[in-house]
Amino acid sequence: MKVAMIGMGGISSTHRACWKKIKDVEVVAVCDIRKENADAAAEDMGAKAYYSYEEMAKNEKYDILDICLPTYLHAEHAVKALESGVHVICEKPASLKIEDIDRIYNAAEENGKNVMIAQVVRFWKEYLYLKETYESRKYGRLMSGRMTRMGGTPVSSWDDWMRDPERSGLVPFDLHIHDLDFILYTFGKPDGMQRFRAKNEKQDYFEAIYQYPDFFIAAEAAWYDCNYVFQCSFRFQFERAVLEFKDGKLTVFEQGGNTFCPFEAQSEKGDGYVPVTNAYDDEILYFLDCIKKGVPCDKIKREELKHVLRLIEQLA
Repeated sequence: MKVAMIGMGGISSTHRACWKKIKDVEVVAVCDIRKENADAAAEDMGAKAYYSYEEMAKNEKYDILDICLPTYLHAEHAVKALESGVHVICEKPASLKIEDIDRIYNAAEENGKNVMIAQVVRFWKEYLYLKETYESRKYGRLMSGRMTRMGGTPVSSWDDWMRDPERSGLVPFDLHIHDLDFILYTFGKPDGMQRFRAKNEKQDYFEAIYQYPDFFIAAEAAWYDCNYVFQCSFRFQFERAVLEFKDGKLTVFEQGGNTFCPFEAQSEKGDGYVPVTNAYDDEILYFLDCIKKGVPCDKIKREELKHVLRLIEQLA
């Protein structure tokens, strides 16, 4: 299969590294309105550089479009690509607007193509271990949870779009959406929630508490106005164990004193904003497998994406 990529900013380097590892896929074209970014990515991938989507779509034939554009451009380009008969994988979030979810998925269904919004935490092995532990009740009932995702306020995005609430949605849409999506994926819809926020023009911090019948989950997310090293972590309290993911390592503290790590620790720091993990590889491989099998990418469903945005709207 042939792949084209659009949006050669920060997250695209992570996607490019994944595509390089897959033998039966070729990235034939890359696109960015910034000539230097497109040219550098083209050299990296051995692909042709384009500086407008229309030019690339007119001159290249490809099976998949990988969208790494700023958030507010996701839906527009996803719909265009699907209507042209191309499969689409798109970085999260699909959009800042709930109605765009239906636009994207309707376009996929009407044209018989696959679409997947890259909610990467659903493929993260440490988070999946937590999901399995919860569902199996291996350590009894879940009692409480804490999730954290924070770093320095982005200062190098194109046109400073990430610090524009109308284009990025700020911390709720850019950071917290990862943890909220996983919360809904694993624990279902909460019965209630509380929200606290502290922000100004240079930083944004908030905390949400999601309430379930017999447990609650507190989740915090932040952009700080300083050189704060990115971190993501969680700590979940079960009746007979505590699971903690911290500094790239998952540790299980069992009742009775036994402690173990299910996986070898990975660097959490990565490039300072995107942690090191195999989850990006796994999400792209899953997407390709669904295309080959001719089945929808049901690991990430339309209605789940819409409900995430409904809850974020209440937080924002």
